[in-house]
Amino acid sequence: MTGQRADARRNYARILAVAEAEVAERGADASLEHIARTAGVGSATVRRHFPNRRALLEAIFRERIEALRVRAQALGEAEDSRAALLTWLHELIAYAVSARGFADTLTYEPPSDTPSTCATALEDAGAPLLRRAQRDGVVAAGVTAHDLVTLGVGIALATEHHGDPGAQAERLFGVVVEGVSPGGGWG
Repeated sequence: MTGQRADARRNYARILAVAEAEVAERGADASLEHIARTAGVGSATVRRHFPNRRALLEAIFRERIEALRVRAQALGEAEDSRAALLTWLHELIAYAVSARGFADTLTYEPPSDTPSTCATALEDAGAPLLRRAQRDGVVAAGVTAHDLVTLGVGIALATEHHGDPGAQAERLFGVVVEGVSPGGGWG
């Protein structure tokens, strides 16, 4: 955004703020035209800043992705590698359940083969925790960071229409952890 005119920066910020509210209310399929009207700009202005829906969705969740990345780094110092990995995955799921549109952003596939940068960033953040847990023998060698993010997204998507999605996601996460690792180990 550096090098942009002041009005372009204001438009970007206004579009992003409106989009965050719309996605929170309507989900990942919020109308781009409605976002433009509410922000007081034309559709072309929205598209200049966000060339496609995915770019807009990823901008909305960028700060939270960064917070989850930082959290993963901090957990990398924890003594118990299994607990560290499960804590991070639990926090990822809790956020995916609480932030409407986030899980969709991680699964969103536009007409290209480019992976979601949000999903890639999360996989990159969780990978060191996973590798450490695998080295410690508490997670099976075949589990990937992609598997874990997919699990988190799946739980969030499966519970989004539940009466209490947070409680249901918590229960499902517990079922997965205990079902996969009775007695405390994954591998």
